Amino acid sequence: MRVVIAEDLYLLREGLVHLLRAHGFDIAAAVESGPELLKALVEERPDVAVVDVRLPPTFTDEGLQAALEARRRVPGLPVLVLSQHVEQLYARELLADGSGAVGYLLKDRVFNSEQFVDALRRVAGGGTAMDPEVIAKLLASNARNQPLARLTPREREVLELMAEGRSNAAISQRLFLSDSAVGKHTASIFAKLDLAPSDDDNRRVLAVLAYLNAT
Repeated sequence: MRVVIAEDLYLLREGLVHLLRAHGFDIAAAVESGPELLKALVEERPDVAVVDVRLPPTFTDEGLQAALEARRRVPGLPVLVLSQHVEQLYARELLADGSGAVGYLLKDRVFNSEQFVDALRRVAGGGTAMDPEVIAKLLASNARNQPLARLTPREREVLELMAEGRSNAAISQRLFLSDSAVGKHTASIFAKLDLAPSDDDNRRVLAVLAYLNAT
């Protein structure tokens, strides 16, 4: 699996390179600025990108802007944002096209390599991997959204864990529910969000995007 890494801090960038190579990833490019990132994403067309939000030259939002522009040029390009901050506006924009293959993790909340690699593979596969703190910020303004208002408190808990990328089995363990109960909640969520029958993995992504991107 080919990866493009964008991180301005040398030690962290090299650390990501060595970590991902140790897990079998091929590093297509490791860059430190927004313009370099956009060029690498468009030319290399990686399987997934790991992107810091704040990159040179201005250290504001170059990384995320480059990722957004790359996804406009290469629809569905998988992007995992790895940042110290929750940039709510741009995180919402990243989710807005509804294509999935997005993640947003906070650097100080990645606790081991397995967690990070699992999130990266999930995003590369078209899924989502969202830190709970990012989810909380994105949902702060969504409480009045009508489709979401149809969900019960338990269904919202299930959907929030789906947004983190957890499987039904992991959700059942986290909420102390049976697998069948989680399956029933998931089916109810799909129905209440008006998601037509299709591949369940696809509907999970669409449900998560509806949840996170509602206004």
